[in-house]
Amino acid sequence: MKNSLLLTLLIALTGLVASAADRPNIVWIVSEDNGATHLRLYNPQGAPTPNIESLAAEGITFDHAFSNAPVCSVARSTLISSSYAPRIGVQFHRRSALVPLPQNHRMFPSYLRDAGYYTSNNSKEDYNAFKGPDVWDESSNKASYRNREQGQSFFHVQNFGTTHEGQLFFTAEQMANEPTQTDPATVRVPDYLPDTPLFRYTVARYLDLQMKMDAEVGKFIAQLEADGVLDNTIIFYYGDHGGIMPRSKGYAYETGLHIPLVVRAPAKWQHLVHKQPSTRDDTFVGFVDFGATVLNLAGVDVPDAFDGRPFLGRGVHTLLLAERNEVFGYADRFDEKTDFVRTLRRDNFKYMRNYTPFTVDMLQNNYRYRQLAYREWRRLYRAGELTPEQAQFFEPRAPEALYDISKDPDEINNLADDPAYREILNNLRWRLTTRLKDMPDLSFYPESILTTTAWQNPTQFGQNHQAEIAQLIDIANLAVQPFAKAQPKIAAALSSTNPWERYWGLIVCSSFAEEASDFYVRASHIAKTDDTTHVRVRAAEFLGITGAGDPVPLLHQELAESTDS
Repeated sequence: MKNSLLLTLLIALTGLVASAADRPNIVWIVSEDNGATHLRLYNPQGAPTPNIESLAAEGITFDHAFSNAPVCSVARSTLISSSYAPRIGVQFHRRSALVPLPQNHRMFPSYLRDAGYYTSNNSKEDYNAFKGPDVWDESSNKASYRNREQGQSFFHVQNFGTTHEGQLFFTAEQMANEPTQTDPATVRVPDYLPDTPLFRYTVARYLDLQMKMDAEVGKFIAQLEADGVLDNTIIFYYGDHGGIMPRSKGYAYETGLHIPLVVRAPAKWQHLVHKQPSTRDDTFVGFVDFGATVLNLAGVDVPDAFDGRPFLGRGVHTLLLAERNEVFGYADRFDEKTDFVRTLRRDNFKYMRNYTPFTVDMLQNNYRYRQLAYREWRRLYRAGELTPEQAQFFEPRAPEALYDISKDPDEINNLADDPAYREILNNLRWRLTTRLKDMPDLSFYPESILTTTAWQNPTQFGQNHQAEIAQLIDIANLAVQPFAKAQPKIAAALSSTNPWERYWGLIVCSSFAEEASDFYVRASHIAKTDDTTHVRVRAAEFLGITGAGDPVPLLHQELAESTDS
């Protein structure tokens, strides 16, 4: 009996390996903090990257590929879970706590392992959810596909940190003594940034890093060829979110979300991709789709629990791809900098919803401001030496923005108040609102409340509170109405017995600022008497923003009395 069981197990394991051997190897080559605009493949003024361009000559270049979030941990949590971060509770960077994935939902490499694949990751993870023991056969800075069983198909991730943000933390002395290979006089400085020698040097230094990263990519591809696996391997090259020039990483603009993506399939597996080599593809794809696509290429069923959909492999038709013209983005907390932004890019138009528009982009983030360019930008603003476009970063935003990316790639001309674009604005606002309600989006509760009430099972919490979240979204959207129309509903929210309706009513007041002066007396009363800390603080914030009251004593009191870190 014992020998029979062993034989059965051996046959089953052999079958898995044989089955996987009939499937393609799949490799992800990932460069950190690397937006599309910095590569010549996407922008004539970008860096030459001959190895990546060689991949593109043999594969497909995706012109509309996006990270769903503009920062590492949230982007990578979206990738590995194939799910939208605000739905499953992994939207905050840096996390206050790890969260479990939804029931019957695993990180996508687990399903590859079930199918007999060897999975390896070298080496960054940075997930905001519990990983589980079945994701990687090996994940470390020594992990390699070479450690698989002979003949076993593999999925391997190779990360390159050469272009990471930290590489631009140079000193004034280094700037003076370390010339760049790229001529600073030839680079383009976006219209929203000051055109100074420091900014030009920073761009040039970053383009040099692109070329260094490309050489590393070429070396790794040569390794695949030397190991005899290149002709059986589908390669993805992509950046893990946008770039690191100021107003990129950590911000939900195109520079923070738009990534390079090239996919090369060898002749043996060319039938799994929908276009011939050396073509460009207009399909809109996001990180949420990448895991589902890998499973589909490997012949593994995509779990129903995934939010993402395959854009390559079996059952993916060109006609259906042409209808994929929309991508969703999100930005929440980045280290100590808080924000709450949702975006919807549809064709050439980008809709940006700033739910707390008074939290200006320039808010202190210690890691960002280690970069000399950020510090110079702030100094020039305080000195009054910026153009209106360059000063936008330091001033309150509109609650909603609409950009025509084809005409305004720098996203500095907000069309939301232009009557000619009213129909487009209303359509995108409706689409985004519907998406957030359907998810539902957990960020309409304060992060600290989620930490204490939702993180045991975030998605179940969301489903249990979906109707309430929808009501909070409706209150939040009062900020995009004329104040006279919104005023009665704001008053109702401030009088609600639900603290989160009062909370959002006060955020809307702060969005209207002095225009909401009718609510000063009510906010003063709430700041002194409300039974919910978050509501009292939002009331003080409204009074402080408008100059109608001093928020500092209340903030000191709340910090002193709080028992929750």
